[in-house]
Formats: sequence, structure tokens, C-alpha cells
Amino acid sequence: MPVRSPRIASWGCAGALLALLVGGCGAAGHGSAGPIAGTVVRTTVASGRVTPSVALHIAARTTLPAPVQLPALAVAGGRVLAAGGLDAADASVADVVAVAPGRPRRVAQLPNAIHDAAASALGGPLLVFGGGSASGPTAAIEAVAHNGSVRAVGALPAPSSDLEAARVGGAVYVVGGFTGSTPLRSILRYTPGQPLRQVATLPHPLRYAAVAAVGGDVLIAGGTDGTHARREILRFDPAHGVVQQIGSLPAPLEHVAGAALAGTFYVLGGRGDSLTSQQGAILAIDPRSGRLRRVGHLPLALSDASAATLGARIWVVGGRDAAGRVHGEAWALRR
Repeated sequence: MPVRSPRIASWGCAGALLALLVGGCGAAGHGSAGPIAGTVVRTTVASGRVTPSVALHIAARTTLPAPVQLPALAVAGGRVLAAGGLDAADASVADVVAVAPGRPRRVAQLPNAIHDAAASALGGPLLVFGGGSASGPTAAIEAVAHNGSVRAVGALPAPSSDLEAARVGGAVYVVGGFTGSTPLRSILRYTPGQPLRQVATLPHPLRYAAVAAVGGDVLIAGGTDGTHARREILRFDPAHGVVQQIGSLPAPLEHVAGAALAGTFYVLGGRGDSLTSQQGAILAIDPRSGRLRRVGHLPLALSDASAATLGARIWVVGGRDAAGRVHGEAWALRR
């Protein structure tokens, strides 16, 4: 059964913004994340100016079994899988939904209803990291097999929600998060059968950022430090444990989705500090220079959507609009 999230916001009455495609949680103690490693390096950054470019286009639209926001989304076993999230009543859910290919359908159930978790895969089952629940964040790392079975495969150093994950090579990197009382600055490395290890430190605490792996690096954009939305575009180099700021978004964004396609980092939707400031813009970011291009708009201005890449398509799943409506659509975007 779904459980009520303690993180229920008061939403304004602004209507959803339509645009054509043309171009936390609960209470928990703060645990140690281990020895701090890595170096934060500040660099000369791009100005955040956006240059018009060719739009992404909608290749497909499908309907989920139920509206959802903040699902943990990743590709595992050739499927786009969405785990947990918040439903239209702001209650956590335990569903694991196969979004694509084919018609969206429930394929598994997590042991507990969660939201604001992270997801990734290492060539096998879907890996779900942490997440919020009615009783607070969890530290569990769970593996969801293709047959729907779920088993625990590890634990985070501290119970955490509001985190993101990206795979580079044979490791998953878990970015930021929130213990229920403290936003985190850590980047953790997960490899099967080994304890998580902190490998870098972010320049500031970070929750709800856009994160994706591009060309052997982890790109990170926006998010919130727990007080205000952020503009920084960061690049984490796993080979050297270095975090660099390579650019800035045109405006601060949090609750924003991120994905990679054809060597480019895409930032999709999101909002500012205001609960009703949802954006529909899709930004393409060069992972080396940090330069921005505006490449279209989502069909709706949405925050709290999730994104993942399968083949030549970015799937954008669920989300919340400025009127507080939770959406049950998934869109496939292509170049």
C-alpha cells in the first residue's frame, strides 16, 4: 500500500504552461560518509548565455499506469524502469514500472514505498539507492531483477533521499542527497560487493540536481543546496576525483531532470525556489566547455520529472506542473 509522504507542499493555483516542441524527507540522523576524498577545482566558466539550436522532437508519447513524480529512473536489461515516486496525493509508492519498450506496465514491487531515490544499473538488475519514506530516508541499496524479484545488495553510509546516480564504467556514482536534517556534499562510488566509498566532495550541498554520465565523466547541473536553487554546471572526473565548475545555467533550477545523448548533457524542465515556477526548456550542454544551447521545450512545463536514455531516445517520465497536478505521461525525445 502507498504511504503518505511527510513532505507535502502547498501548491499555488497557477495553470500548467503549455509549450510546443519547436525550439526530503522524514527525519534521520546525519551519518558519516567516510573520509573525504577528491578536490574541488574552480575554473573559468561559460556565461550561461543560450544560443538557439535545432529542437529535440517528440518521437512517442505513452501513458503510465498511474501519475507519478520523482521516480528513480534508469535503463536495466534493455528497459526503462521507474521505481517508487510520489503519486497524485503525495504518497510514496512501491511500484516498479517498465516504461519502455512496449506499453508501460508494473513489473515489480519494492519492499517499501519510497520516493526521491536514485537508480542506475551495471549490466544487470536495476539498482535503487536510498529514498524517502513516511518514516524518513532509507539507506538501502536494492537490486530489482528482470523477473521482478528484489533483494538488498548494500547500504548507503547514511539514510538519504533526494540523491542522483550515474554509471561510469564498472561503478555507479551517487551524487548529493539529504539525510532528513542535512543536505550532502558527497559523491560516493558503488561497486558490487564492496562498501560505498566517498571519492569526491561537491563545492556545496546538493539535492534534486540533474545528473548524467557523459564521455566518462559525471555531469551535474542545478539542484538546491537546501535553501536556494543553484545555477552551477559541474563536471566530476572519476579517474582523478576532481570536481570542476564548467558553466552556469541561465537561471537557478532544482527538481530538474538530466540525461545524456550522443555525447551531450541535457537538462530538462525543473523549477526555481518557487513551487509554481516550473520550466519547460530543454538545454543541451557541451560536457567539455559548458556551453549551452536551447534545443526545445517539453510538452508541459514540469518539475519533478525523471529522464533516462534508451538507444537514441531520451525518455522523460512523470512530473508536476505549476498547478500541483502530477502527470502520468512519458515522452520519448529524439534529435
